[in-house]
Amino acid sequence: PFITKHNALGIDLYLRIAPELYLKRLLVGGMDKVFEVNRNFRNEGISLKHNPEFTMLEFYELYRDFEYYMKLTEDMIAELNSELLENDTIVYEEKSINMKPPFKRIKFMDTIAEKSGLPLDDLWNEEKLKNFIEENIPSEDVPPTYGKMLELMFDHYVEPHLQEPTFVTYYPKAISPLSKRSRGDERETERFELFIAGMEVANGFSELNDPIDQRQRFESQGKDREAGDDEAQIVDEDFLTALEHGMAPAAGEGIGIDRLVMLYSGTNTIKEVIL
Repeated sequence: PFITKHNALGIDLYLRIAPELYLKRLLVGGMDKVFEVNRNFRNEGISLKHNPEFTMLEFYELYRDFEYYMKLTEDMIAELNSELLENDTIVYEEKSINMKPPFKRIKFMDTIAEKSGLPLDDLWNEEKLKNFIEENIPSEDVPPTYGKMLELMFDHYVEPHLQEPTFVTYYPKAISPLSKRSRGDERETERFELFIAGMEVANGFSELNDPIDQRQRFESQGKDREAGDDEAQIVDEDFLTALEHGMAPAAGEGIGIDRLVMLYSGTNTIKEVIL
């Protein structure tokens, strides 16, 4: 995160990476639906698709899950299409992309295995995954944690091919510290990301509302941080206290407004759309 200082109190403060943990406190406090159009700040690299400060629409609702939110996302995109497009098609970087729902769905681990040729069982094995990266992606340093290895595999083998709108689903628990475990495989979570034109546009999931599981995830992220993952989640005791008071089942989602504007305006650099 970006670090700043509160002079009157003499303490370090941090620009927020996302409003997520604060909006979820409002669910605990009794609001059943919350949203914010917000600025996020991420102290990461800059590229045509990344800017350290960007705009997000983030929203949460009690008694929903990630399946409902995928349908809601399709409905919102369809509404944008009716307002902005004549035939549900955008042209982005000289490619025509059909934006008409329903969108394709693929599972995170399955699609990495398919595109990379690494058997699915080996993908779940940290040592075999590390060896595969060393042999097949020599241009990249092997990341310090299993989660980061999975993200490198996805970025290298899958993301560039996701041109048509596609929901990538069931992200592993190792890279989804705030998502509810899948009812089918406890190694996975009820999480999706929407990709269009090779860009992540939305990220949503059924919210983890078990305080014991959440503490374990935070502690696991702490170990990842010690291993060298600067983006690992920091333990948030205030949020854990809120969960211990009780949060009903819920779903949440963030949609990148700048990237949506890039897509619908045919602009290939995020700098051109940030006010």
